[in-house]
Amino acid sequence: MSQLKGACIIGQSGGPTSVINASAYGAIKTALESDCITKVLGARHGIKGVLDDDLIDMGKEDPKELEMMKFTPSSALGSCRYKLKDPDEDDTDYKRILEIFKKYDVRYFFYNGGNDSMDTCNKISKFMLKNGYDCRVMGIPKTIDNDLAGTDHCPGFASAAKYIATSVMEVYCDAHVYDTGMITIIECMGRHAGWLTAAAALAGIKGCGPDLIYLPEVDFDLDDFTKKVKDIYEQNKNCIVAVSEGIHDKDGTFIAEYANKNMAKDSFGHAQLGGLAAFLANHVKQATGAKVRGIELSLLQRCAAHCASQTDIDESFMAGKAAVENAVNGVTDKMVGFEREMVDGKYTCKVKLFDLSIVANTEKKVPRQWINNEGDGITDGFIDYALPLIQGQTKMTVEDGLPRFVHLKKVKAEA
Repeated sequence: MSQLKGACIIGQSGGPTSVINASAYGAIKTALESDCITKVLGARHGIKGVLDDDLIDMGKEDPKELEMMKFTPSSALGSCRYKLKDPDEDDTDYKRILEIFKKYDVRYFFYNGGNDSMDTCNKISKFMLKNGYDCRVMGIPKTIDNDLAGTDHCPGFASAAKYIATSVMEVYCDAHVYDTGMITIIECMGRHAGWLTAAAALAGIKGCGPDLIYLPEVDFDLDDFTKKVKDIYEQNKNCIVAVSEGIHDKDGTFIAEYANKNMAKDSFGHAQLGGLAAFLANHVKQATGAKVRGIELSLLQRCAAHCASQTDIDESFMAGKAAVENAVNGVTDKMVGFEREMVDGKYTCKVKLFDLSIVANTEKKVPRQWINNEGDGITDGFIDYALPLIQGQTKMTVEDGLPRFVHLKKVKAEA
């Protein structure tokens, strides 16, 4: 195979995580060290940065400063939610991307994101191939939702899961302080897949878990939920519930829509969920007369770098590194994923590649056998799956008692 020389572009897309920058750093560092890659460019705000010719030269950054990306939450290069149209319907964006690729002699494109980002990767890869432009395209996964098909788990999920489990334990301690009793509803992210909410069950292995857990994989019955909460509260004078923002009734209507019939939509047509905890808290308060608190974890789940899993950080870096190494070795049109192995009873993680066409726009749900028969709790199967992923405390640098995050110079790239 002939060696392919040229520049690379690395972009980040979709909702950020506490470790997405670890993946980007894995790709940037490896690309900077590669003999095949002549220049390493960062796309500001994902694919929009390519379309707008808003690229930064990562080679101009201080190597020591770049290293701080491993422990910096959110997307250091900037993110976007921009959906490319089908090129057969409108190829305007694709022609512009090809123009930019030619301008900077880009022969490698790495895109770091979730389901919709893998769709973008797939479309760009197919367009370049169709138009005879030699460019290797690799997807680097990220999503706290853990719903990308194929891979055992996704970078970002473990750290969010650790934050949720930790927060539930802390809320549990707080909620049991008073003798008057309380009902607490904790809303976790998860539109169609309940991986994050299931993570609340991890708190249970330390005796501080929720009484009830509801995932979108099972239809939600408001009356049955109300009765269960009431019964638990009357018996224990306390009740903690974890719910996915995307729980829905048997007709497919989001429970959050019960309170807001006119939900806004994002650029991908997804309903912008939120307010579920407040709605359920108000509903339960009316039904029980108890003191009720609704807690929406919201963005804290995906940006809590202080509570990141070091296992997640290391694997995220590995994903970015593997994407570049495989591309340089001739691989294209793939997403880097993970394969789990148990060696002498210990968890290990290996890189496995997946076709972008399989991954794009496919959601992986929590297996039904990991949800109890009543649909209001999590089985040990999930605990065994998730527990190895949250191991290890972050090794982030702390200055003046506060985390030290990356500060990029963001020098504009020159062709």
